[in-house]
Amino acid sequence: MCRSHGLAGEFGTHAWTAPSRTPLFYPDAVTLAPGVAAPAVTAAIDATAGATVKDSFADLDLTEAGFHVLFEARWIHRPAGPPAVTPGLSWDWGVADTPETLRAWAVAWDGGQGDADLFRPELLDTAGNFVLAARSADGHVVAGAVASRSDEVVGVSNVFARDGGPDAAWPVVLDAVNSLFPALPVVGYEHGEDLAAAVRHGFEPVGPLRVWLRGR
Repeated sequence: MCRSHGLAGEFGTHAWTAPSRTPLFYPDAVTLAPGVAAPAVTAAIDATAGATVKDSFADLDLTEAGFHVLFEARWIHRPAGPPAVTPGLSWDWGVADTPETLRAWAVAWDGGQGDADLFRPELLDTAGNFVLAARSADGHVVAGAVASRSDEVVGVSNVFARDGGPDAAWPVVLDAVNSLFPALPVVGYEHGEDLAAAVRHGFEPVGPLRVWLRGR
């Protein structure tokens, strides 16, 4: 996402950091190992108001730097395999792989909140990223997610359905992931009701994380 917006982040030994403010909803730093010193993270980013840090092991304390916990979540893991619930029979999924199909997906994901421009055409040039779009019989995007493949797992984020929420989205998303990557387990993170929905669809919570926000 950052590269599609012309921003360069850096992978260090203990954290990924971006020196300039990242796009909305995306963190300015992500810890990659437990026990990272808070100053090592905040010194590498624009830590002014609005900065966010994904504390991947829920063991940072950024309060002295002016941050507060925005939310707490759980990492989730699901073994490879088809969805436990049959996807909606009237939905057909595919990969949004053109600027036009990506835009249709982004507008459906956004739901009129004004943030669809986050997903730029440059995102299509990123290897390993797959924007999954489920379409109704009339051709409209009704559900979807972003799948990011590595050698060992598929990370899934931005899960949505226009009607029915994550319980409607997960069957078609998992069907798509299983079709594309049948041997790979699925991972991600969720919180609140979205976490409960993921558990209903075969995910297991496997560890805590926090997202910190720098206040004003």
